[in-house]
Amino acid sequence: MRVRERLGISEHRQQQLTRVMELCLVGIFFVGVDRGNLGIMINSALAFAVTLTPAVLKRDYGIPMDAGLTLWITTAVFLHAVGTLGPYQNVWWWDHLTHLLSASLVAGVGYATVRALDSHYTDVYLPPRFMFVFILMFVVAFGVIWEVTEFAVSGLASIVGGSAVLTQFGLDDTMLDLVFDTAGGLVTALWGTAYLTDVTGALAARLDARMQGSE
Repeated sequence: MRVRERLGISEHRQQQLTRVMELCLVGIFFVGVDRGNLGIMINSALAFAVTLTPAVLKRDYGIPMDAGLTLWITTAVFLHAVGTLGPYQNVWWWDHLTHLLSASLVAGVGYATVRALDSHYTDVYLPPRFMFVFILMFVVAFGVIWEVTEFAVSGLASIVGGSAVLTQFGLDDTMLDLVFDTAGGLVTALWGTAYLTDVTGALAARLDARMQGSE
Protein backbone atom coordinates (compact mmCIF):
# COMPACT_ATOMS: atom_id res chain seq x y z
CA MET A 1 0.00 0.00 0.00
CA ARG A 2 1.33 3.42 -0.95
CA VAL A 3 2.00 6.11 1.60
CA ARG A 4 -0.81 8.35 0.40
CA GLU A 5 -3.25 5.44 0.73
CA ARG A 6 -2.12 4.80 4.30
CA LEU A 7 -2.66 8.48 5.10
CA GLY A 8 -6.08 8.45 3.47
CA ILE A 9 -5.29 11.35 1.11
CA SER A 10 -7.57 11.13 -1.92
CA GLU A 11 -6.42 12.01 -5.43
CA HIS A 12 -8.76 15.02 -5.43
CA ARG A 13 -7.23 16.27 -2.16
CA GLN A 14 -3.74 15.86 -3.56
CA GLN A 15 -4.71 17.95 -6.58
CA GLN A 16 -6.16 20.62 -4.31
CA LEU A 17 -2.96 20.77 -2.25
CA THR A 18 -0.94 21.13 -5.45
CA ARG A 19 -3.11 24.02 -6.68
CA VAL A 20 -2.89 25.80 -3.32
CA MET A 21 0.91 25.63 -3.37
CA GLU A 22 1.00 26.87 -6.96
CA LEU A 23 -1.11 29.90 -5.98
CA CYS A 24 1.16 30.49 -3.00
CA LEU A 25 4.18 30.47 -5.33
CA VAL A 26 2.57 33.27 -7.32
CA GLY A 27 2.07 35.14 -4.06
CA ILE A 28 5.69 34.57 -3.05
CA PHE A 29 6.80 36.04 -6.38
CA PHE A 30 4.90 39.26 -5.68
CA VAL A 31 6.33 39.35 -2.16
CA GLY A 32 9.73 39.36 -3.85
CA VAL A 33 8.59 42.17 -6.12
CA ASP A 34 7.40 44.16 -3.10
CA ARG A 35 10.70 43.62 -1.29
CA GLY A 36 12.75 44.23 -4.40
CA ASN A 37 14.40 40.86 -3.76
CA LEU A 38 15.59 39.29 -7.01
CA GLY A 39 16.41 35.99 -5.31
CA ILE A 40 12.84 35.49 -4.11
CA MET A 41 11.44 36.39 -7.52
CA ILE A 42 13.72 34.06 -9.47
CA ASN A 43 13.36 31.11 -7.09
CA SER A 44 9.57 31.36 -6.91
CA ALA A 45 9.24 31.78 -10.68
CA LEU A 46 11.45 28.76 -11.35
CA ALA A 47 9.57 26.75 -8.73
CA PHE A 48 6.26 27.61 -10.39
CA ALA A 49 7.66 26.57 -13.77
CA VAL A 50 8.71 23.22 -12.31
CA THR A 51 5.17 22.61 -11.00
CA LEU A 52 3.94 22.84 -14.60
CA THR A 53 6.37 20.17 -15.80
CA PRO A 54 4.21 17.14 -14.88
CA ALA A 55 1.28 18.47 -16.93
CA VAL A 56 3.56 19.12 -19.91
CA LEU A 57 5.10 15.65 -19.69
CA LYS A 58 1.66 14.06 -19.52
CA ARG A 59 0.10 16.16 -22.31
CA ASP A 60 2.96 16.33 -24.82
CA TYR A 61 4.87 13.09 -24.17
CA GLY A 62 2.30 10.72 -22.70
CA ILE A 63 4.28 10.22 -19.49
CA PRO A 64 1.88 9.24 -16.68
CA MET A 65 2.19 11.72 -13.85
CA ASP A 66 -0.39 10.95 -11.19
CA ALA A 67 -1.52 13.33 -8.47
CA GLY A 68 0.89 11.85 -5.94
CA LEU A 69 3.97 12.41 -8.10
CA THR A 70 2.82 15.92 -8.95
CA LEU A 71 2.32 16.68 -5.25
CA TRP A 72 5.78 15.29 -4.46
CA ILE A 73 7.40 17.58 -7.03
CA THR A 74 5.34 20.61 -6.06
CA THR A 75 6.03 20.21 -2.34
CA ALA A 76 9.79 20.09 -2.88
CA VAL A 77 9.98 23.29 -4.95
CA PHE A 78 7.34 25.06 -2.86
CA LEU A 79 9.27 24.56 0.39
CA HIS A 80 12.42 25.81 -1.32
CA ALA A 81 10.65 28.99 -2.44
CA VAL A 82 9.19 29.52 1.03
CA GLY A 83 12.70 29.18 2.42
CA THR A 84 13.84 32.24 0.50
CA LEU A 85 11.39 34.35 2.50
CA GLY A 86 13.39 33.78 5.69
CA PRO A 87 13.26 30.19 6.94
CA TYR A 88 16.61 29.40 5.32
CA GLN A 89 18.19 31.96 7.64
CA ASN A 90 15.93 31.61 10.68
CA VAL A 91 14.95 27.92 10.85
CA TRP A 92 18.00 25.70 11.27
CA TRP A 93 16.42 22.55 9.81
CA TRP A 94 14.69 24.13 6.81
CA ASP A 95 17.68 23.81 4.48
CA HIS A 96 18.12 20.16 5.46
CA LEU A 97 14.43 19.41 4.79
CA THR A 98 14.51 20.96 1.34
CA HIS A 99 17.72 19.13 0.47
CA LEU A 100 16.12 15.86 1.57
CA LEU A 101 13.07 16.40 -0.63
CA SER A 102 15.00 17.78 -3.60
CA ALA A 103 17.46 14.89 -3.46
CA SER A 104 14.60 12.40 -3.47
CA LEU A 105 13.31 14.01 -6.68
CA VAL A 106 16.74 13.96 -8.30
CA ALA A 107 17.06 10.31 -7.35
CA GLY A 108 13.65 9.64 -8.89
CA VAL A 109 14.63 11.28 -12.19
CA GLY A 110 17.90 9.34 -12.32
CA TYR A 111 16.20 6.06 -11.50
CA ALA A 112 13.36 6.47 -14.02
CA THR A 113 15.77 7.39 -16.83
CA VAL A 114 18.25 4.59 -16.24
CA ARG A 115 15.55 1.97 -15.63
CA ALA A 116 13.87 2.98 -18.90
CA LEU A 117 17.17 2.51 -20.75
CA ASP A 118 17.59 -0.84 -19.03
CA SER A 119 14.14 -1.94 -20.20
CA HIS A 120 14.63 -0.61 -23.74
CA TYR A 121 18.02 -2.12 -24.58
CA THR A 122 18.00 -5.91 -24.43
CA ASP A 123 21.79 -6.09 -24.18
CA VAL A 124 21.78 -3.93 -21.04
CA TYR A 125 21.07 -5.46 -17.64
CA LEU A 126 21.26 -3.47 -14.44
CA PRO A 127 20.88 -5.59 -11.28
CA PRO A 128 18.75 -4.20 -8.43
CA ARG A 129 21.83 -3.84 -6.23
CA PHE A 130 23.51 -1.74 -8.89
CA MET A 131 20.43 0.47 -9.18
CA PHE A 132 20.48 1.03 -5.43
CA VAL A 133 24.12 2.15 -5.52
CA PHE A 134 23.55 4.16 -8.70
CA ILE A 135 20.74 6.17 -7.13
CA LEU A 136 22.92 7.10 -4.17
CA MET A 137 25.95 7.99 -6.31
CA PHE A 138 23.81 9.97 -8.74
CA VAL A 139 22.32 12.04 -5.93
CA VAL A 140 25.68 12.68 -4.28
CA ALA A 141 27.22 13.74 -7.59
CA PHE A 142 24.32 16.09 -8.28
CA GLY A 143 24.59 17.44 -4.74
CA VAL A 144 28.28 18.25 -5.21
CA ILE A 145 27.53 20.07 -8.46
CA TRP A 146 24.76 22.02 -6.71
CA GLU A 147 27.04 23.04 -3.82
CA VAL A 148 29.73 24.19 -6.26
CA THR A 149 27.08 26.19 -8.12
CA GLU A 150 25.92 27.80 -4.86
CA PHE A 151 29.51 28.73 -4.02
CA ALA A 152 30.09 30.20 -7.48
CA VAL A 153 26.84 32.21 -7.44
CA SER A 154 27.54 33.55 -3.94
CA GLY A 155 31.08 34.47 -4.91
CA LEU A 156 29.96 36.22 -8.07
CA ALA A 157 27.31 38.17 -6.17
CA SER A 158 29.89 39.37 -3.64
CA ILE A 159 32.18 40.49 -6.47
CA VAL A 160 29.55 42.43 -8.44
CA GLY A 161 27.81 43.67 -5.31
CA GLY A 162 24.40 42.15 -6.01
CA SER A 163 22.18 39.81 -4.00
CA ALA A 164 22.86 36.09 -4.37
CA VAL A 165 20.11 34.00 -5.93
CA LEU A 166 21.64 30.95 -4.23
CA THR A 167 23.35 31.18 -0.86
CA GLN A 168 25.98 29.00 0.76
CA PHE A 169 26.24 29.01 4.56
CA GLY A 170 29.73 27.62 5.02
CA LEU A 171 31.65 24.35 4.80
CA ASP A 172 29.88 22.68 7.73
CA ASP A 173 26.50 23.44 6.15
CA THR A 174 27.74 22.07 2.83
CA MET A 175 28.73 18.77 4.41
CA LEU A 176 25.36 18.50 6.16
CA ASP A 177 23.61 19.26 2.88
CA LEU A 178 25.43 16.34 1.26
CA VAL A 179 24.42 14.08 4.16
CA PHE A 180 20.77 14.98 3.69
CA ASP A 181 21.15 14.64 -0.09
CA THR A 182 22.31 11.08 0.50
CA ALA A 183 19.39 10.49 2.87
CA GLY A 184 16.96 11.71 0.21
CA GLY A 185 18.50 9.33 -2.32
CA LEU A 186 18.23 6.52 0.21
CA VAL A 187 14.53 7.22 0.75
CA THR A 188 13.89 6.96 -3.00
CA ALA A 189 16.06 3.87 -3.37
CA LEU A 190 14.20 2.05 -0.59
CA TRP A 191 10.60 3.19 -1.06
CA GLY A 192 10.19 5.68 -3.89
CA THR A 193 10.90 3.48 -6.91
CA ALA A 194 7.47 1.83 -6.65
CA TYR A 195 5.88 5.20 -7.48
CA LEU A 196 7.90 5.42 -10.69
CA THR A 197 6.95 2.11 -12.32
CA ASP A 198 4.42 3.69 -14.69
CA VAL A 199 6.83 6.48 -15.57
CA THR A 200 9.69 4.11 -16.42
CA GLY A 201 7.33 1.95 -18.47
CA ALA A 202 6.13 4.94 -20.47
CA LEU A 203 9.68 6.16 -21.06
CA ALA A 204 10.76 2.73 -22.26
CA ALA A 205 7.74 2.52 -24.57
CA ARG A 206 8.56 5.92 -26.00
CA LEU A 207 12.15 4.82 -26.66
CA ASP A 208 10.83 1.67 -28.37
CA ALA A 209 8.48 3.72 -30.58
CA ARG A 210 11.24 6.14 -31.53
CA MET A 211 13.57 3.26 -32.41
CA GLN A 212 10.93 1.61 -34.57
CA GLY A 213 10.18 4.93 -36.28
CA SER A 214 13.82 5.42 -37.20
CA GLU A 215 14.10 1.99 -38.84
